Amino acid sequence: MKATNSLYENTKVFLSEIFGFLALLPLGLLINRFLPNVQIHHFVVTMIFSFLVALVVIRIMIDLFRPLVIPATLLLFSVLVYNQLSGGYTLVNAVHDYSHYVTGNWNARDQKEISSLNVVPDLWGDSRTQLADTLRSRATITDPMVRNFAVKHSLESFDNAFPKYQMVARELSLFKYINHNFKYVPDPKDNEYYATPKETILNGLGGDCDDHAILMGSCMEAIGAQARLVVIKGHMYPELYVGNKADFDTFQQAVRTLFADEHVDRIFYHAHNGEYWVNLDYSAPYPGGPYLNNEVYLVANL
Repeated sequence: MKATNSLYENTKVFLSEIFGFLALLPLGLLINRFLPNVQIHHFVVTMIFSFLVALVVIRIMIDLFRPLVIPATLLLFSVLVYNQLSGGYTLVNAVHDYSHYVTGNWNARDQKEISSLNVVPDLWGDSRTQLADTLRSRATITDPMVRNFAVKHSLESFDNAFPKYQMVARELSLFKYINHNFKYVPDPKDNEYYATPKETILNGLGGDCDDHAILMGSCMEAIGAQARLVVIKGHMYPELYVGNKADFDTFQQAVRTLFADEHVDRIFYHAHNGEYWVNLDYSAPYPGGPYLNNEVYLVANL
């Protein structure tokens, strides 16, 4: 009897440790996405701290649920066997999804999730509200000149890709024109000026990062896309809403195909509540270039 109890207890401990080990990697990577980067002597310690937090959480969960681990394992095994026989969600699917989740979070380890402080600026102080209102007022989406400019250049490139990628082809064509033709001109010293898209078009596509962001965002909105402006430390850039994970995968494929000459290595984006936003900054000659920094001050939806 004692031997049986000992075997049962040892099995519970073994299974608990296995489940804990499997949970550690994805949980640590997930926590890292929600923590700002912290450096000590030029060494980023955020990832280490994230895994320490994950380890503590998992140890607590193991201690709480260890009595249930064997029944839960038997139930899980039964479900997997049933799904295997019925053609449902199998162990192979589970391993694939686990690998995909871990790989995806590892590749996006430097892309922090946006907090509610940045997503809903109206809840946090008048300065953010005023800036967001100013940016929206300068983004004159319904101006006929802006609309005509956006439509014209959305048709300029990748027309043969429209049957496959639909509006993504139009968005990428518009991005390509603005990205390749915009010329950086700084604002007057100590005088921040936000040009309307019409002003930027009339001056030959010249301006600073604010003007580029307002122009790109407004033009995307003018052809039916959804865009927003992100203000970070010392910079502003536009982002394009591409939809859910499946939509993002399609968008990513389109970028890699239509911008093949640019040798696209990685698409930078923000994902929040299942919604994917891709960087449209001029940091790269293709959509999804690297972010200048992650110190977000404001997100203004147009």
